[in-house]
Amino acid sequence: MKILLADDHRILLDGLKFLIQNQDEATEVKTATTVEEAWEKIVKKAPDLIISDISIPKEGGIAFAQKVKSHFPQTKLIFLSMHEETYRVKEALATGAEGYVLKKAAHEELLKAVREVALGGMYFSREIQKILIQRMRFPTEERILSEREKEVLKLIFEEFSNKQIGEMLHISERTVETHRKNIYQKTKTNTLVGLLKFALENNLVGGMG
Repeated sequence: MKILLADDHRILLDGLKFLIQNQDEATEVKTATTVEEAWEKIVKKAPDLIISDISIPKEGGIAFAQKVKSHFPQTKLIFLSMHEETYRVKEALATGAEGYVLKKAAHEELLKAVREVALGGMYFSREIQKILIQRMRFPTEERILSEREKEVLKLIFEEFSNKQIGEMLHISERTVETHRKNIYQKTKTNTLVGLLKFALENNLVGGMG
């Protein structure tokens, strides 16, 4: 496999290259420290596998993965990340990535991921598997807020009344009250603190100026 490693930490990058280029699966290993540098190399010669950090500058690993999968769907991708938050894993998997390995995992785990993906499979760190199993056991679909509910939630945090929210969103006060009830029901809480905790855990706070 022709492999591209993308990470902004040069020491880690050099270590990964040394580790992977000695594996039977790797025929060529290139590196990049930014999304732009990685993209230049991909366009010249698309790799079989990309191992990318989620936090790589400047575009970020998620947007980078979406771009890769859109233009080069045959290229496989493994995220190497220090993040194990549920929303982050969910974002990563939504890109179509074949693997997600935590940086704190042993080197053997990354090599195992490379081997699994090379054979056409998928690989996720144990902690990530636990998150996925937890989501299967306790589906969150019914708890996910609609776009309108997210708008109402944002205004609730800004301490607007139902009447004010209705005027701002051009809906009736009664409709706002219904949205509010649904939000509390879906988030399984009845306090503002509970709502804030839910918003933080599900990455809904960004952009809530």
